[in-house]
Formats: sequence, structure tokens, C-alpha cells
Amino acid sequence: MDASVKNNVEAVRRSKEERKVLRKQLKASHTLLKHEGISTAPQPTKSLVVANGGLGNGVSREELSAALKEMGELEALIMHPHKPYAFVTYRSEASARKAHIHLNGEKLQCGENSVTLYLSYVNSVTCEEEVSVPLPEGLVLVEDFVSLEEEALLLAAIDWSSPNDDVTAQKALKHRRVKHYGFEFRYDNNNVDKDQPLAAGIPQDCLPVLERCVTNKHIDILPDQLTVNQYESGQGIPPHVDTHSAFEDTILSLSLGAKTVMEFRHPDGRLVAVVLPGRSLLVMKEESRYLWTHGITPRKFDMVPACNQQSPAHTTPDLSTSSNLTLSKRGTRTSFTFRKIRHEPCGCAFPSACDSQGAPSAPLPPSPPSLPCCHADAALLEEEYVHRVYDAIASHFSSTRHSPWPRVCHFLSSLSAGSVLADVGCGNGKYLGVNPEVIAVGCDRSSALVQICAERGFHAFVSDALSVPLQTASCDACISIAVIHHFSTQERRLAAVRELVRLLKPGGRALIYVWAFEQEYNKQRSKYLKEHPENHSPTGNTQQAGDSQEPHGKSSIHTSRHLEDDRPEDNMQDMIDGKLSVHTNRTAFNTQDLLVPWHLKEGKKTVEEKLREGGKKDKRKEKSKKTSGNTCSGSGHDTSDSTTQTPSSALKSESESSPAPVFHRYYHVFQQGELEQLCDQEAGVQVQSSYHDQGNWCVILVKDLER
Repeated sequence: MDASVKNNVEAVRRSKEERKVLRKQLKASHTLLKHEGISTAPQPTKSLVVANGGLGNGVSREELSAALKEMGELEALIMHPHKPYAFVTYRSEASARKAHIHLNGEKLQCGENSVTLYLSYVNSVTCEEEVSVPLPEGLVLVEDFVSLEEEALLLAAIDWSSPNDDVTAQKALKHRRVKHYGFEFRYDNNNVDKDQPLAAGIPQDCLPVLERCVTNKHIDILPDQLTVNQYESGQGIPPHVDTHSAFEDTILSLSLGAKTVMEFRHPDGRLVAVVLPGRSLLVMKEESRYLWTHGITPRKFDMVPACNQQSPAHTTPDLSTSSNLTLSKRGTRTSFTFRKIRHEPCGCAFPSACDSQGAPSAPLPPSPPSLPCCHADAALLEEEYVHRVYDAIASHFSSTRHSPWPRVCHFLSSLSAGSVLADVGCGNGKYLGVNPEVIAVGCDRSSALVQICAERGFHAFVSDALSVPLQTASCDACISIAVIHHFSTQERRLAAVRELVRLLKPGGRALIYVWAFEQEYNKQRSKYLKEHPENHSPTGNTQQAGDSQEPHGKSSIHTSRHLEDDRPEDNMQDMIDGKLSVHTNRTAFNTQDLLVPWHLKEGKKTVEEKLREGGKKDKRKEKSKKTSGNTCSGSGHDTSDSTTQTPSSALKSESESSPAPVFHRYYHVFQQGELEQLCDQEAGVQVQSSYHDQGNWCVILVKDLER
């Protein structure tokens, strides 16, 4: 090929690439303006917004900073929590120009993943002052409590060589190891058998550390029970309060190995995230021990302060608002939790959370299930505690789901005429008729709810959410309203997102709603917490008649699990050893995986007949169905209503004379940022926006044009 021709070809190719980058840059600017209110500047300035360069995209401060510094000296780099963008200000406008030219459209490698950066000028960047929040009363964090040598000695003192060890009540579980010393914490009843001490007491290597705790007045008396848990990256524990009747006031938790973030929640909705460095000691006393729940969100990365900033005494940096954050990759963490066995009933000042003082709780089903540890168990759990229930209570359920939510309606109304819409988990079809200009089709796992859709004149068919019989890239938009929180493992929740993305055309959008752990957000309580059951008729869309409800504003906390009980997120990892807890309706959540009561207003005989019929259908289908098909497509119910249902015969908790049977339905309620992180794991799709809407976490996804 002639040299001049070759040069022309290269110039055309470069021109095409440049136009492509420009289009995507403009699109990113439009998205930032529309969904984040960020206005870009047409003329060069010293400051830029870096789309796709945020913590929400899995980009760490160190990785982004290294790329930006190649263009010139930085004045400031601001990365807000969970956001898919960052702001950078250079010392000179020339450096900003250089970054704008050379980094636009460039890929940034972030661990195993990569992101494409798009930069636009902004006139100014506001850097808010870093704030701190008070620690829960009675909570103390002591960093560097043990030395590196002591850490190595303590870790070596725990012998994991035997998969099962009765002396230390060791449990051999997939991807998780736990040992008990002194007394075994029983997961079947969330308590301790105080009359049967273990042969192995607390290891001698721990005594110098405990004596130092006494000397420093963290405790008054030496503990006699130790639980050692070892967690790999990606594992976590659900929010919980340690059983009052099992242990005395002070609880010590020594973190060894990798750092993590533990979240403390008050029943009124306050949240305090505390970074636990390796070799640190966490002391929980009084209110922090008895009233606040504590837990660790299962994830592979934490957002932590980029540097050790000095906070006032008894406070910690507010990780929800800080702009000086980075990502910290989790590694193996081993926790030593020391406690003193209680031999008398607890007389604490928090009776609403105290099992010794009769803290109220919802009635348990005769045989509540455990969280699944494998794919087959997950399918069975969802079949029993989600699918069969919807068929049994479809009529009553549909009568409470008649008012579409405004923000969902806004999304549907934004679709252009002739767009193809799939409502995956459509329930009674209340969203299928919102925009008459679109071609809408729904599917649901419940044949009874699909029948209701047909009676209302909507197009719907029976299908589960993991295998929708529609062609790939056939839909302009998909919605999944109150569906994905019914999947009982992380892998299945991700598979549900992946199926939505498969259905979308390039450039298509998906709206996802899931029930939020945080029922109080920005100092506003959701309708779920505010509504009283006696104030609404059975057809009200925010409350079902017959819900159990405590006095307004009162929260019942189910004491459960010891301080470091583990809940891995991967569906092949073991969850909690104990049973799922039953939530008290209209109260704050205290665990992410739970059963929520649904009080059915229907004749008991009719319900039992429906359940028996459902059981017969299940048996007929069992041989022909693959286990992977038992997915929970959801029934499109309103999550803020949450008078939940549960499964069939194993879940009825009313006596034979009761006129209103109680069912329970499985939920995984999502913590802040968890839905975005789930969606970020799926390639070829971007989180366009996310928000909190009346007790739900919501995202809008956009499928890449090049997919």
C-alpha cells in the first residue's frame, strides 16, 4: 500500500476513534447533568470531572491518582462514596488540558477489571469539610492493641488442622472456620449451654492480652468464653445484637490480619461505620453492646479513609459523606471474641432488646429454615418460602397492590412510543398499563398472579426471573420491582441482574427496586415504619390488615448470633449456622436475611386447600424441573408494604382455631451500596443512577451500546 494512502487510512481511523470518544464524553456529561446535577464547562479550567473514575466503579484513589499525576501536579482529588465519578483539580490549567486530551477514552486497569475514563471540564469543585460522627455509647476502639509478634503468636495458637474438633467445638464449613473455647455458642438456639463447658479453655497465649485489658480497665473480670472465626475476602456477618441472657455486659473483639468495616445501627436508624484495622481491639459496653446492632457487609472491598485522619475523642470519620476515601481490598481476617458467661437473667436498661426481660418477637414457624449453603438448597428455600406462598395468597396480595409508585411510573412514562417493555416479576400487572404507548409484557413465577394479569387484560406468562423465554436484546426497557431481594444467595441475585441485561437492547435501560435495610434514610422514616396496621383497610397499598405491630416508633430487636458470626455472600459459601429469624412487622431490620410475616385475610380452609394443591403441582413438576429453574422471579409486590408471606405448610404458625393464617416469606434486604456493587459485577452495563425511594434501594442500568 502506498505510504500516502496508508497515512490517510490511519488518519481516518484516528478520526473515527476520536469522534467515538467525543460522543461518549458528551453522553457522560449529559448523564452527569441529568442524574447528578453536575454541569460541565465548555472552556478549559483547572478542574475536571472524571466519569467512570469513582469509588462506585471499583476505582481506588491510588489507581486514579497515579494516572492523573502523569499529566501534572494535583491540587485536589475528590472521590465521593459509591459515586461513579471523581473530581480532580490541577495546579495549572495546562495540566488539566493535557489530562483532557490524553486520558479521555483511555482504559484504567483496576485490579482484574478495567474502566474507560471520560473527562470534562467543570468551573469549580466544592470540597466539603470532613466531619466525624460520635461512636455508639460504650464503644471503644483501640488501635495497635497487640504487636506484630503477639498477633503471630495468637494466630499460631489456633490449630485448624482438624476439620472437626469436639474439644474446641470446631466447625468444618465451606470457606469458613470457627472454634469455641470455654463454652460452645449454640447456633440452634443462639445461646450457650452453661452446664456443659468445653474441655479446652481459653488458650494460654491469650492470657497476657486479657490481663492487659483488665489493667487498662476495658474489663473488670477475665472472660471465660472465646469464639474464633476466620473470614476470607467477600465474607461478612449480618447485623445482630449478642444474646443478652448468654453473656455479661462487656464484649471484646480482637481483629487480626486484614482490616474491615463494621457497621453499627441504632433502632432509630442511625448508622455508624467503624474501620477495624488489623491488631485492633473493639470494646463493646452498655448501649453499644445491648441496643445497637453490629454487622459487616459481605464484599471484597471497603471504602475507608485514604489516610489516618485524626478525629475528636469518641468519634469516627463519617464514611457516608467523606470525599477523602479510597478502596481497601479485604484479605483474610481472624477475630477473637472474648465474653463472660452470664449465670443470672439480664437486667440491662434496654428491655426492648433483652430476651431476659421478654423482648417481643414475631412467632416462629414450626421449623424455620437455615440460609442455603449451596445452589440446590437455595432453590428449595425459594420454592417453599417464596413461590408457593404467592400462589396461596395471590388474591389477597393483589388486593393490596393497586397503586403504582410515582418514580416507577416516571421511568415508564419516559419510554418512547413503540418501545418494548418487559416487567420481570410483574405480580398482578399494576405497571403493565402505566404507559399505553409501549408494548408491555410481564412474567411472574406465580401462575395465580399471572392469571390475575390475564383477567385484567394484560399480556403475561409464567416464568422465573433467571430464565425468561424472550430473545436476547429484544427489549428497550426492563423493570424488576421488588423481586431480586427474594433470591437467597449472592450468585442468584447476580444471575437475576444478568438476565435483565441479556434482555435489553444495546442502549436499553433497566429499573431495579429492592427492599432496603435502611428504612430510615436522610432522617426520614419510610412508610413501612410509620404506618399503623389499624389505620388502614385490607386494600391499602401501604399496609395489610392483620399485621403484627408494636407501638409506633418502638423497635423489637431479636438477639441473635455472637459477635463474629459469619455470613458469606457467595452462594457456595456457608451462611449462618442457625435458623432464619422472623421479623417483627413495622420495625427496623436487624438482619439482612429473614422471614417476614404475612397475615392472610382469607378463610383458613381455602388457604389450606390452595397449599395442598400447590404441593401436588410441585410434585408433578418436580421430575421435569431442573433445580436451576427454581428461581424466584418475584411477584412484583411493593417492598415498602412488607407484610410478608412465607411458605406453605412448614410456615403456618397459627393455631387450628385461628381465622387468619400467618405465612412467612424469605427476604434479603439490601444495605446501602450493595445493589450498585451487585450491578457493577455485570459487564457491559453501567449504573446510570441510584436512589432511595420509600424504604427501597433503586438503580437504573444502561446497557452499553457496543455490547
